[in-house]
Amino acid sequence: MLDIREIREDPDGVLARLRRRDPSLDLSTVLSLDEERRGLVRKVEELRRRRKQGSEEVAALKAQGKTEEAQDRIASLRALSEELKALEDRLSQVESALQSELLSLPNLPHDSVPPGTKEEKVVLRTWGQPQKFDFPPKHHVELGRKLGLLDFERAAKVTGARFPMYTGLGAMLELTLVHWMLELHVREHGYIPVLPPILANRTSFLVSGQLPKFADELYHCQEDDLFLNPTAESLLVNLHRDEILAEEELPLRYVAYTPCFRREAGSYGEEQRGLIRVHQFNKVELFHYTTPERSYRDLEELVGHAEEVLKRLGLHYRVVLLPSQDLAQQSAKTIDLEVWLPGQGKYYEVSSCSNCEAYQARRGNIRFRPAGGGRPKFVHTLNGSGLATSRLFAAILEQNQRPDGTVVLPEVLAELLGERELS
Repeated sequence: MLDIREIREDPDGVLARLRRRDPSLDLSTVLSLDEERRGLVRKVEELRRRRKQGSEEVAALKAQGKTEEAQDRIASLRALSEELKALEDRLSQVESALQSELLSLPNLPHDSVPPGTKEEKVVLRTWGQPQKFDFPPKHHVELGRKLGLLDFERAAKVTGARFPMYTGLGAMLELTLVHWMLELHVREHGYIPVLPPILANRTSFLVSGQLPKFADELYHCQEDDLFLNPTAESLLVNLHRDEILAEEELPLRYVAYTPCFRREAGSYGEEQRGLIRVHQFNKVELFHYTTPERSYRDLEELVGHAEEVLKRLGLHYRVVLLPSQDLAQQSAKTIDLEVWLPGQGKYYEVSSCSNCEAYQARRGNIRFRPAGGGRPKFVHTLNGSGLATSRLFAAILEQNQRPDGTVVLPEVLAELLGERELS
């Protein structure tokens, strides 16, 4: 959530930055409600002062035995209380409307974020080279079926379309990936491991930024008013909700494994089949609580931790900077890792690493007390996949395939699985 004081003090500057994300955004309603709210607060405070003063006068009159004068004063206070009640009701309505407007606004893009749509993302660097095959590379769906690793047909029978089912060595490979990535981030990168619930309450999703704007993208358990986790970011950002941390504790870095559930509303073409766009997938998530002074340095570190997964698997990928109109609601800056899928001749995102600055912390009232003293400040929150397994699984199959449809596993996975190839 944006700071209403910043909007009030520099409405034109804030609007200009917001319109880098969405040219249709407008702040007139926010500013109007804020002005009305401040006027109402002043009136309410004045009437409360007068009511308190009047009550003291009534008590004094009664103590002096001036009963009739006290009753007259009580009658005038009754009218004042009715006026105060009407103003308080209006103030509550205005504050609720203002909060709703503020919750709908996206984060301000960082100055380093280029303008433009998702087609205008900037390639920062690449690692490795696309494989040169002397045969037409197969799609991971074909490879997975032939090798008995994936069974989309039975998954559809059990649940519905776009739900994957891993079978045989495919199931073992999926679990090995999750365990290996958790171990890497805990043992070598120093993250605190967490296995959180995969259901969360409404407040948690308000803090993370999925609600209220993106309710249609969530799976909702209506009877309990709980939501299925679309990404562990939504859970980890609430670990320190309504807390004041010590600056000396920061940065706090968590890693979590969860299955993730997304409605993924809309229709998708042939290129989105298989593991590319599914309603359920597994993900290892990285999350940082840090200070404003170091959050962009921490973002680079976070990207590096996610990249290490791809490097150790020997997968060709590229690093891209998302333009302003392709940022998630809560993000001020996002750097994506895109892995190469030769079966389609395309890059696909396997990790989005974002600095949300104080946007989520303000919603969740997550602050830290500066080491040198002074008032608590909002933390900055960062998140990134480290990694999501579905497209990673597809990349392992497609980048390591052989002409006969078998797959040579990356060395690190071969050692853990005890299998050098999938055949």
